[in-house]
Amino acid sequence: MTWTTQRERGNAAALRLMGWIITRLGWRAAWLLLYPITAYFFVSSPRQRAAARCFLRRALGREPSLADQFRQYFTFSATLLDRVFLLDGRHEGYDIRVVGLDLLKARIAEGQGCILLGAHLGSFDAMRAVADGGCPVEVVALMHAEHAAISAAFFARQAAGTRTAVIPLGRPDAMLRAKECLERGGLVGILADRTPHQGKVAHAPFLGRPAAFPEGPHILAAVLGAPVMLAYGVWTGPRRYEVHFEPFAERILLNRARRREDLAAAVGHYAARIEVVARAFPYNWFNFYDFWQEMEA
Repeated sequence: MTWTTQRERGNAAALRLMGWIITRLGWRAAWLLLYPITAYFFVSSPRQRAAARCFLRRALGREPSLADQFRQYFTFSATLLDRVFLLDGRHEGYDIRVVGLDLLKARIAEGQGCILLGAHLGSFDAMRAVADGGCPVEVVALMHAEHAAISAAFFARQAAGTRTAVIPLGRPDAMLRAKECLERGGLVGILADRTPHQGKVAHAPFLGRPAAFPEGPHILAAVLGAPVMLAYGVWTGPRRYEVHFEPFAERILLNRARRREDLAAAVGHYAARIEVVARAFPYNWFNFYDFWQEMEA
């Protein structure tokens, strides 16, 4: 089971209903509804729950309880609720703490652009909110848009309040648009933990066992030739987030004579850093699939 083969759960009508509830009744009413909604998806997704349990077992260093498992699902649900508000620019009542912003500002001041390497860990929209709150340069995000098309379309309609543009990966102009953004001194975000269908991977130790990570984001960063920072925004409570920026590499260099080794080193460095974050914020891990490809078919 991989993330690309999982059927999208939910439907357009349910999402429209959620949007109506949020718009008419507000955040507090929607927050209360998260509990039964999360319980429904928790009970009705045994395979995804089993995959999540495998992750929690490694991240927590013990057998996760039902409360641990539900907490991970609920954290995911909470970030989806907040996504509607953050995309629409409704930041009132949100407490978003930023760590390492001075490091990012130093990169921006150099005027050479920067790549932000992230993961499906926490909320990308919390990072968007930081950018929308006064980032002086252009921000774009490179993302796979073909999976979960129904929910992607719903959230795209909510995105009236964000200045962060999304560039679908796989389009002929994706690389060119990212390069142009960096040349203007902008920021380009890439998620580097999920492998697209038939994409090339490198295996690296992750929470005690080798896991497959995509090579593509690291190759892209090498081709674009910009400095790279690790970026993630974790949910820490109702309408509370911590957004972190930390140095990753001045450049990702792939020597032609040792390309495989250089790629393995870049992926290994990324996996090691993401492991630290995953252990610190285990309930913010939102890869609900067989990450280590260890479950029986």
